[in-house]
Amino acid sequence: MTTPFPNMMDFQGHNEPSRIECDIYDLIVEGQIPEEFAGSWFQSVPDPQFPPLLGTDTYLSGDGMVRLFRFERGHVDFKQRYVQTERWQLERKARRSLFGAYRNPYTDDPSVRGKRRGAANTTPIFHGGKLLTLKEDSRPWEVNPKTLETVGEHSYDGKLRSETVTAHPRFDPETGELYFFGYEASGLASTDVAYCVADKNGRLLREDWFKVPYCALMHDFVVTKEHAIFPGFPIVADLARIKSGGPHWAWDRSKESYIGIMPRAGRVDEMRWFRARPCSVFHFMNGFTEGNKVHMDMCVSDVPAFTFMREAGGLHMPQQEVRGNIVRWTFDLSKSADTPEETVLAPAGDFPRTADKDMMVDYDVAYFMGLDFRFGPPIISGPVGGGFNTISRLELKTGKITSHVAGPQRTLQEHFHVPSKKKGHEGYLGCIADLQDQNQAELQIFEAQFVDKGPIARIRVPLRLRSGVHGNWVPASAL
Repeated sequence: MTTPFPNMMDFQGHNEPSRIECDIYDLIVEGQIPEEFAGSWFQSVPDPQFPPLLGTDTYLSGDGMVRLFRFERGHVDFKQRYVQTERWQLERKARRSLFGAYRNPYTDDPSVRGKRRGAANTTPIFHGGKLLTLKEDSRPWEVNPKTLETVGEHSYDGKLRSETVTAHPRFDPETGELYFFGYEASGLASTDVAYCVADKNGRLLREDWFKVPYCALMHDFVVTKEHAIFPGFPIVADLARIKSGGPHWAWDRSKESYIGIMPRAGRVDEMRWFRARPCSVFHFMNGFTEGNKVHMDMCVSDVPAFTFMREAGGLHMPQQEVRGNIVRWTFDLSKSADTPEETVLAPAGDFPRTADKDMMVDYDVAYFMGLDFRFGPPIISGPVGGGFNTISRLELKTGKITSHVAGPQRTLQEHFHVPSKKKGHEGYLGCIADLQDQNQAELQIFEAQFVDKGPIARIRVPLRLRSGVHGNWVPASAL
C-alpha cells in the first residue's frame, strides 16, 4: 500500500503530486484561438509516482511527466504521460521509491545501485525530428511527439560521451543547429564540461571537453552568433559530502562566480575566463555579441532561490528576503579586465523568453514571470515555493514594462511564444493559469504586445495541473 506524501511544501497543496496520465479530446475554448496556433506545446512536469524513499525530498526529483496541448483548426486536445525512464520502470515494478536523495546515488536502495537515475523532468525540446526530454544530471530520453510513448534514452547514436546534457540547449533559428553542454560530464562533482553541437538533422557535429574552476551548478548557458558562454555560480558540489549521504549542492558565498567565453566555432582552449560577484542565476534571457563586447542578460538573485541549497551552505533566511533583478553583464574582450560591467534591466523575475527570431542577436523585447503582492503572500506552487502570478513584457531599449496580473487565488506557469503571420505583429504568448480556488486550470492566450490587456482566449482544463518547469512550442509543419 502506498503511504501519503510528506507534509512539506514540495508535496502539499497545489504541489500535491497528480500521478494522472490522461487524454482529453477537444477542450472547451472561450474566445478565439489565433490561426497561428497550429502545432503542439510540450511541457515537462516533475510528478513523483511514490512518496520519497527517505521521507523527504525536493520537487526537482519528481518523475518526468510530459504534457501536450495539440492545436488544430481552433480545436485543442490534451495529453499527459510519464516518461518511462529506467528509474520509473524500476520503481513502478517495486511499487515504491527506490532512489534516495536528490542527485545522490549513495542514498539509493541497494537494489538499484548503478542504475540510471535520470528522471527526464525539466525540458522537452524538438530537434532533428525527435522529441527529447531533458534533465541536466543525465542524458535525454526520447518520447514520441504524437503519442508521448517513451522511445528510450538518447545518445546521438552512441556518439555522445558526456554522461549529462543540459536542460537548456540553445537553438540557432538560422542554421537549425542545437548548441548544448553537459557539466559533471565524467561523473559526480567532476569539473569536466562537454561542449556539443548537433546539426539541424540531429547529428552530433562536435563534443569538446574542458575543465571549469570548480564544480558549480550550471543550469543554463548562453550562445551568441559569435560566442559560447559558460557561467558557473557558487552553488557547489562536493564528492566527499555526497558520499557521506549529504546534499549534492550547497551555497558557498566564499567563492566567486566564473564565466568562460570562447569563439562559438572555435576551440575550447581559446576559452577566456572571467570572474564576478557571488550570486545565483538559473535562467538567461538572451545574449549577443556587439563588436568586442559580449552581452549576457539574466535573472539573478543574491542567494539561491531554493531553500535547500541555501541551508546546505549554512544560510538560513526566509524566502521572502531573497532579492534580485534582471541584469545584463557586459564583457569587453578587447580589454584585460576580468570582471563584467553590470546593468539592471528590470526588477526581479524569472522564466524569461524571447521570440525565436531574436535568439543570439541584439533584440528589443522579452517576456518574463514575476510576483505581485497586491493579493497577499505568494501561493505555494512550484519548486521554490512561491507561485508566479504575473507575466510581463519588457522593452530592452526603453526599460518600459507592461504586465498582466492573474488575480486572487491564481498562479501562472511558464509561458511560451508563438510567432505571428502578420507583418509587424509581435506574436502571441500562452501560459497555464492555475485556478487555485477551483482546483482546475486553463491555458490562456495573450497578444504578446498587449499582454497587459489580458487573455484573448481561455482553454479550460478540468484538472489541477501540477506546476511544470519548462516547455516549448513546435509548429505543425515541423512535426
